[in-house]
Amino acid sequence: MSDAQSLLPGAGSLIASAAKPSLVQQLRSNPRVPLIITAAVAIAILIVLVLWSRQPDYKVLYANLTDRDGGAIITSLQQMNVPYKFSDNGGAILVPSTAVNDARLRLAQQGLPKGGSVGFELMDGQKFGISEFAEQINYQRALEGELERTISSIGAVQAARVHLAIPKPSVFVREQRSPSASVLVNLYPGRILDDGQVSAIAHMVASGVPDMSSKNVTIVDQAGDLLTSPSSSGDLDATQLKYVKQVEYDTQQRVQSILTPLYGSGNVRSQVSADVDFSHTEQTAETFTPNPTPASATLRSEQISEASDVGAHSGGVPGALSNAPPQPASAPISTPAVASGASGASATIIPPTSIRHDVTTNYEVNKTILHTAQGIGGVKRLSVAVVVNYLPQVNPAGKHIMQPLTAAQLAQTEQLVKDAIGFDASRGDVVNVVNSTFSNDDERAISDLPWWKQPDNIDYAKTGAKYALMGAIGLYVFFGVLRPTMRRLFTPPEPPLPALAVSSGINTEVITSLDDTVKLQKSASFERNLTTARSLAKEDPKVVANVVKNWVADER
Repeated sequence: MSDAQSLLPGAGSLIASAAKPSLVQQLRSNPRVPLIITAAVAIAILIVLVLWSRQPDYKVLYANLTDRDGGAIITSLQQMNVPYKFSDNGGAILVPSTAVNDARLRLAQQGLPKGGSVGFELMDGQKFGISEFAEQINYQRALEGELERTISSIGAVQAARVHLAIPKPSVFVREQRSPSASVLVNLYPGRILDDGQVSAIAHMVASGVPDMSSKNVTIVDQAGDLLTSPSSSGDLDATQLKYVKQVEYDTQQRVQSILTPLYGSGNVRSQVSADVDFSHTEQTAETFTPNPTPASATLRSEQISEASDVGAHSGGVPGALSNAPPQPASAPISTPAVASGASGASATIIPPTSIRHDVTTNYEVNKTILHTAQGIGGVKRLSVAVVVNYLPQVNPAGKHIMQPLTAAQLAQTEQLVKDAIGFDASRGDVVNVVNSTFSNDDERAISDLPWWKQPDNIDYAKTGAKYALMGAIGLYVFFGVLRPTMRRLFTPPEPPLPALAVSSGINTEVITSLDDTVKLQKSASFERNLTTARSLAKEDPKVVANVVKNWVADER
């Protein structure tokens, strides 16, 4: 026994360790351990789910409250025994979803939340004898509050603040100033206001304040970005720029639609530049022209005056002689003519007669009054540039070639473009048509190559090979590394063989066979170890008897 122990000093400890497996080996060899662990994990998950399902679903009761309103609402919720909690950022009060409506109604009965802005209800509690200044301030506060409520009703606006600057009215024209407004909008996360909405807010605020222009309204968001662009007399606003782009786009589409059927899709490129007049002009002209001939003139009025005097009348040059008294009559030298009647009556003397005839004729004055109002948005000038690709042709050799256009075809194309855009030389329109080859003609040459030489197919092949290589590496790692490792970790240990005691009568050959048996215990399967043990018992029964004897001694 001593000789065997001296020859094999570590055999006893090795046999003892083989006889008593470790705790990890015992757990792995026990088939109930995985079942117990799985059941414990399932029970824990079930308990967590039950506890989570019993928690109420919290929803927002109110958000963006002032400190005063928040404190009052929390006090009321505590009195109503309604559980509550705050959101992550503390900007909202959350209550169970089943109590949201009831809590809001009960809080509204108490007048909560009062809100940070007040409207025209501020004017309801006016005190008697209030000063004019205080009354004006209250009116301005009420107007600001109403505008804030109106702006906050927009979908993208979470809250709004309005500041009005209303100057004191003056009877002097030079001292009159226009009111202005500043608006701060707090938008919801991920929301923006487009130019149309910004313009709508500016016009709404300007319409709510007397004598305010929309140009005097400044809108800023919560990030401090100016939403209203500073306007000047020479700048175009967003609406005018959009109209110019629309005019250019419509003109370009007309050119494309008329030339695409002739040269094919992708063979025509066009660009349009439009000069649009946004000035509003009104002109009144009053023109006087010479009257036409009297025969064709329009008679306006005619006045005829006739006067006749019968009898002696004084005549002569005015002066002293005319005012002298008459001289004594004298016999005339000659006798006046005597007119004899039909019956031979005595002669009748004809007295002197004076007749005056005046005619005044008025004709209508030829006058023309012309009032001209020129609307905004008129096109002052158009500049159109068109590039036409060469026409594809097939030469006698059967190859694709690009043939330029003839001069007649270019002239025809230019005339078609002019007719499509409404060319007007008087306003300075310009049309330029150029015939040149496009860079995408190289793609047509590439399309004639075999499929295995085309760059796109080569790129697809490279991409597919890359992903195939990555998949092969992943399969190798899984099946060659991970799967064997998992099998080694989770495979239960093999049952140990009976420990063999070293006796004093064992020779070197027996020790060697015993050492081989211990090695087979670690590497071979249970059936193989059992077969080896049986063959060893048949060859040397003394060894087996000594082992059993040692077991009995250990049990004592």
